[in-house]
Amino acid sequence: MKRTLTTLGTFLAATTPALAFGGPETTETSLLVILFLGFGAIIIAFQLVPGLILFWSLLKTLFGRAKETAPATGR
Repeated sequence: MKRTLTTLGTFLAATTPALAFGGPETTETSLLVILFLGFGAIIIAFQLVPGLILFWSLLKTLFGRAKETAPATGR
């Protein structure tokens, strides 16, 4: 049993680089990958617009003029 495991381990260690080699067929980006990345970019872009509007209103609130309020009459 020990000899079988040693032989199998040696065989796997010797063939691992050959199994990991991708070759030229993995160098191209498929259309589905490009569409998926484009869809993700569109989602991020559309979420950026409300975020910028919210950030602008925060800046106006923090650095804008204080509103003059009428004093409370106590009634």
